[in-house]
Amino acid sequence: MTTTSEHPDPRVPVALLGLGPMGHALSAAFLAAGHPVTVWNRTPGKAAGLVARGATAAGSVAQAVRAGRVVVVCLRDDKAVRAAVVPADADWTGRVLVNLTSGEPAQAREMARWAAGRGAGYLDGAVLTPTPTIGTPAAAVLYSGSGEVFAAVRETMAALGGTAAYVGDDPGTAAGYEVALLDVFATAVNGVVHAFALASAEGIAPQRFAAFATGIGGLLPEMITRFGEQLAAGRFPGDRSTIASAAAGIGHVVNAAAGHGIDTGMLTAARRTVDRAVAQGHGADGLARLAEVLRRGGPSVPERPAVSSG
Repeated sequence: MTTTSEHPDPRVPVALLGLGPMGHALSAAFLAAGHPVTVWNRTPGKAAGLVARGATAAGSVAQAVRAGRVVVVCLRDDKAVRAAVVPADADWTGRVLVNLTSGEPAQAREMARWAAGRGAGYLDGAVLTPTPTIGTPAAAVLYSGSGEVFAAVRETMAALGGTAAYVGDDPGTAAGYEVALLDVFATAVNGVVHAFALASAEGIAPQRFAAFATGIGGLLPEMITRFGEQLAAGRFPGDRSTIASAAAGIGHVVNAAAGHGIDTGMLTAARRTVDRAVAQGHGADGLARLAEVLRRGGPSVPERPAVSSG
């Protein structure tokens, strides 16, 4: 695929490898935008609905790649991507591989090297919104890799709808955003379910607890923005809350949960970070300082056992 055209064909042929829920949604969006679409899936039988809407089912990865100028892959993980594309006797010359499979930054960089060795352009992408948003204004996808390649396929990828944000020429950057955002989600969900378990152990009805918990959740957007500003500036004022005060609060939660036999693994990990920050002399700093403590590490501190009140 030529990557220097200022006026790319709006009906670029697209090949889609992988027809899980997200792959199916991506294929449907390309079809709705008028692109010739060829689809392949390791397990046969998932393409029928798309074929009825105008897609072509490929019998092999090589056949799908041959049909597409932009080849979008959306599989379970990096291992599945490699199992599909590496053994395939496909001609990648002049094509663009857009990898929308969730993975790790190092894996994205390695796939970019693999694609370059076969004459293909490469973009790594992170889909940040669920399948129902694909093809709508609510969709959000991050892309990283060659800026020239992104410019060449931007109009084609616009079929997915919403926001298409280019985040840099390092192929691993989009995956870096994704894993960090998944970190927010995973730890937040763990915190929510852990809190419900603790509240229930204390005899608090879930619905009544939820009414107050949503208020706590409402504090996060402003806090995230403020932490970002403080980390960028390297200044961590403790005017709202300090690490030392957080140490006391986490201790109360750990002790209360342990008293009910509720797992405290994530909380004790958080307390270790807080204790390390205090040991490094940051007790009077604001909580954003903890991100630097985590990234830079430092001497560990003795584990504090939970104190049961029972």
